[in-house]
Amino acid sequence: MLRSLRYSGRGSLFLGTALGALALSAPARADDDIVSKMEQEMSRLQAAQAHVQEEQRAINHDMAILKEEIARHHASGASTARASSPHAEQTASQENRSGRLTTASLHRPGIKANAPLNPPASEREMTAASGYEPMRGAHARRDRVSLSPTGRALVDTDRGSELAVVGHRAEDVLVHFAENGVGPHPRETLGAQAAGAVGDHGVFHLGPVTLMLGGFVDTAAVLENRHIASDTFNYWQDMPYPNEPRYHTNNFDGGARYSRLSLLARGNIDSEATISGFFESDFGAGAVTTDPYESNSYSFRMRQAYLAYDDNKEGWHFLGGQAWSLLTPGRAGIVARQESLPETIEASMLAGQTWSRQWQVRIVKDFFHHRLWTGFSIENPATLYDTTGFSNTNGAVAMPNGSTVTIGENGVGLTNDTTNFSNEIAPDVIGKVAYDPVWGHYEVEGILHFPHDRVTMGHTGHNNTAVGGGAGGSMILPLIPGKLELRMAGLAGWGINRYGSVLLPDATLKANGSPDPLFGIQAQAGIIAHPNPRIDVYGYFGTQRVGHSYFNENGGSYGYGNPAYSNTGCLQELSALSCTANTRGVSEVTIGGWWRFFKGKFGTVEAGTQLAYAQRQIWSGIGGDPHTSMSQIFFDFRYLPFQ
Repeated sequence: MLRSLRYSGRGSLFLGTALGALALSAPARADDDIVSKMEQEMSRLQAAQAHVQEEQRAINHDMAILKEEIARHHASGASTARASSPHAEQTASQENRSGRLTTASLHRPGIKANAPLNPPASEREMTAASGYEPMRGAHARRDRVSLSPTGRALVDTDRGSELAVVGHRAEDVLVHFAENGVGPHPRETLGAQAAGAVGDHGVFHLGPVTLMLGGFVDTAAVLENRHIASDTFNYWQDMPYPNEPRYHTNNFDGGARYSRLSLLARGNIDSEATISGFFESDFGAGAVTTDPYESNSYSFRMRQAYLAYDDNKEGWHFLGGQAWSLLTPGRAGIVARQESLPETIEASMLAGQTWSRQWQVRIVKDFFHHRLWTGFSIENPATLYDTTGFSNTNGAVAMPNGSTVTIGENGVGLTNDTTNFSNEIAPDVIGKVAYDPVWGHYEVEGILHFPHDRVTMGHTGHNNTAVGGGAGGSMILPLIPGKLELRMAGLAGWGINRYGSVLLPDATLKANGSPDPLFGIQAQAGIIAHPNPRIDVYGYFGTQRVGHSYFNENGGSYGYGNPAYSNTGCLQELSALSCTANTRGVSEVTIGGWWRFFKGKFGTVEAGTQLAYAQRQIWSGIGGDPHTSMSQIFFDFRYLPFQ
């Protein structure tokens, strides 16, 4: 019995000892797990620290290379030549359409041309100033960048950073090394808005594709001393003579129909090539049901819609779709959304301005570090015929010899059934050469156009094709870079008048029914000043003129500008006499200005006003060649949420 009790006590003691040991070992194992996790986290942080240090060394290396490139560029002859200008303030970086940035010198009084720029406080950041903005007083933008493996481009290390918005924007910074004093449009100005600039705000990243929004809400009005029912889009050929009551009445018209929306989608194929698509629209069209009485239901229309491919390394650029014609003057190189357009409020821009927006296929090649550009395009053709003296029914013109000439057909299906679409045999062929030296931008261009019709006599007929064409050029001279520039442009030739704002006729008909291209010339010049980053002031003069061609047969008078036409009724109100009034030319002088009085993260709000005076001259006929004129004052307010 005693032995049994002794064994039982020993078992209880052993069991208690074992349970106590188990109870003590559980917290110990938990402590070991915590320590293990802490050691793992410490190892991860040490690895991350090593990675950051490696990135820091790479950034330091890239910064050294960039500083060396900047110093080398400062030492170049072009930089030294302009360092003495007290007004020159050029950009710290420029970029081509594929997003490549290239270093450029920064000229300011008191800074030596061969002195390297001071590095930023943190070597992880560098200034990426957008092409023209330092000249406009904008603050320098900072971002994280490094050199690409090729050493020829800057790579953004933060997808959502400001460099992705500013540094990699084809329409915001330029495509060449040359500091020509012109640079790209300051995108908040009216010239850039007309060309299709997008803004800093409204940028979205969908995987490798970047979407950028542009456009504005616009409310404009015009007060004029003649009644022309064309809104703020001038149609100068409708400028009335005193025989019409509307010559004697003032007219006020306002609307928001030129409010605009745009979208740019861009994707980088590699560090040297990009593909992009651009769409721009407003409400400038008028449907058959459009009226100003109740709903003011103006139609949504396509302004631009095109795709573009750019290979900066090889210097090839391709564009296909609806865009500004290659004949439209540009600011630098041959670059979409860098067209040189007047800052005017009137939607027709300016008498004498060369432009069109139409379908085209364009190929461009640049040379000598993007200083010399050559471009070739085929574009949608159209011929504006004048058939004064003839009987014209839906594009079928009755000739005095009994034949019928078919020059086109009124629209059917989804085209406008009140507009005659001319018969065309081939696209317009346009070529251009642009040059950007160290000062100014210069262009020369040429065009071929092929008016085409069919002459039918009895039950047989034949086709006729004429050859028209012309040549022109433009230049921008930076009188005070960033502050004052002079623009000039002109075009002359046969059968190309539709490329001018006045829309004078391209052709009339000869006695045998074949197309007869009319000679025309258009020119404009302007002074544009930017006294400070928020104010733009401009003054322009433009003119467009057309020749005449006519014949008389069987007692009838035909053609354009025939001196046998009667203008005797042009000067008496509601006269029963004729006022044929074939337009000979239109000239316009205008001045205006814009003030961006609110500008911040919410966008930009600006106001503008413009004074314009235009004269219309007609070809002399029976009763002489009386003139008429028109005076206008425009007002405009715009809100640009993406600028």
